[in-house]
Amino acid sequence: MGLIMNDMLKEVEILLVEDNPTDAELAIRALKKGNLANKLVWVKDGAEALDFIFATGVYSDRKMENEPKVILLDLRLPKVDGMEVLRRIKSDERTRTIPVVVLTSSKEDRDVAESYKLGVNSYISKPVEFDAFAKTVSELGMYWLLVNHPPVPVR
Repeated sequence: MGLIMNDMLKEVEILLVEDNPTDAELAIRALKKGNLANKLVWVKDGAEALDFIFATGVYSDRKMENEPKVILLDLRLPKVDGMEVLRRIKSDERTRTIPVVVLTSSKEDRDVAESYKLGVNSYISKPVEFDAFAKTVSELGMYWLLVNHPPVPVR
């Protein structure tokens, strides 16, 4: 990992956990349009997401205290599924307060119920149509980065 990567990892605002490159590109483009993608990291599976969040594996140089302001999490992920990622984030004292927004194609009631039971902050079904998807992601970014007041970590 180069110096630029390490510097960027210090200031992550959005962690995008999405295995579909098209959906990820659309989300990133929508956030860039609102100038909200400067400090975004995109990971492509649940195992990489956990490594990033808990500063392990290839992300072991990262400081856990530099947590993202919001995690956009797909549920249907390779290696470790999104529910397990959510379960691990919300069951760990160090990461429990990081806002997690499930952004998924699943509209199944049991996924919605399970996500909230595990402590998700918001559950959004991906609109299929590009403009609606872009608008949703842009509004998400605006809210979580500019409007929401996260808790100040007590260390």
